[in-house]
Amino acid sequence: MGALARRLGLLDSVVIGLGAMIGAGIFAALGPAAAAAGRWLFVALGIAAVIAYCNATSSARLAARYPVSGGTYVYGRERLGPFWGYLAGWGFVVGKTASCAAMALTVGAYAWPEHSRIVAVGAVLAITAINYAGVQKSALATRVIVAVVLLVLSLVVIIGLFGKHSAAMPLPDRVGPRGVLAAAGLLFFAFAGYARIATLGEEVREPRRTIPRAIALALGGTLAVYLLVALAASAVLGTAGLACAADPLARVVTVAGAPDMSQVVRVGAVIAAAGSLLALLLGVSRTVLAMARDRYLPHALTAVHPHFGVPHRAEVVVGLLVAVIAAVFDLRAAIGFSSFTVLGYYLVANVSAMTLTAAEERPPRWAPIVGALGCVLVGFALPIGSVLAGLAVIGAGAGWYLVRARIVR
Repeated sequence: MGALARRLGLLDSVVIGLGAMIGAGIFAALGPAAAAAGRWLFVALGIAAVIAYCNATSSARLAARYPVSGGTYVYGRERLGPFWGYLAGWGFVVGKTASCAAMALTVGAYAWPEHSRIVAVGAVLAITAINYAGVQKSALATRVIVAVVLLVLSLVVIIGLFGKHSAAMPLPDRVGPRGVLAAAGLLFFAFAGYARIATLGEEVREPRRTIPRAIALALGGTLAVYLLVALAASAVLGTAGLACAADPLARVVTVAGAPDMSQVVRVGAVIAAAGSLLALLLGVSRTVLAMARDRYLPHALTAVHPHFGVPHRAEVVVGLLVAVIAAVFDLRAAIGFSSFTVLGYYLVANVSAMTLTAAEERPPRWAPIVGALGCVLVGFALPIGSVLAGLAVIGAGAGWYLVRARIVR
């Protein structure tokens, strides 16, 4: 098997990281986070960024040690044992399935708010059909989507900061530490994608030096963008207005005095969410394929279409499940559930990174410790419905593992 060419420098790696992080999450997560944190919204954003940095640092060192597909599904298996690897993979699949539903609901909220669920289900079915035919999001399309999103967010920031602020209303100041941590968990959803940098070890020049710097710069750049967006949105709507808006960034430009620009923001949000949905559906279906090949999921899901060359059964099952979730749950519930299960995934990554020795080029000792503690504290501070649903689904996955172990003896 040939090695990949080391063509990526620091700038390329940072751009890839920014492209993976700056997407639809900020269009969807800001409202629920404002409802949880109130005037402490910016503290919550900083906490989410620190946890993301620790998780990415741990993942980067593990990816260098195990440069194969599978992420924490592999790291947990190799460092902690098969059960923990499986549980990480299970958490990734169910968490990212909920993320897919959240992206679909974001499409609906910005495209046609009055019928957001119908639009969401239609978007899932349409993109599943596209994926079934073997059409994948190209690198060019990724750059175009990132450029559109950055332009739209810049528009929101400029109009928000220099527009009308008379409608801004704060939430009553009754927020405690749990509310701030819950908001951090919801905003963690908006940083999804940062681990993409951690998987570049075989393609980056001087990876030991470049990847940690790229992670820090990309996360710092993303945090700066999100801080500006949150500042503009808070100035126009206040935390009370943000908390009750399903399409907060479109409302920002409308209330700030530029209602004609709201359609531009809506189009940008739909493009961002649809692009994220396309990539997420591809990623989840491929993880389902890998777990089915290992017999952790029904083996029938390993089928690859003879003409299109895609795991068509896995794609159809994932697509239908996402469509059902989008039809039944609301956007905030989907974000909360996704954040809880994905935080569990990164908890396994951080604990796995703690087992690395100095000879295995472990990360700084504080990074996986802070990351693991952050995943636990923020995860269990999320809305109780999200926590209970996440525990139930993870428990069901653990139960299936034990049943399977007895069957295949």
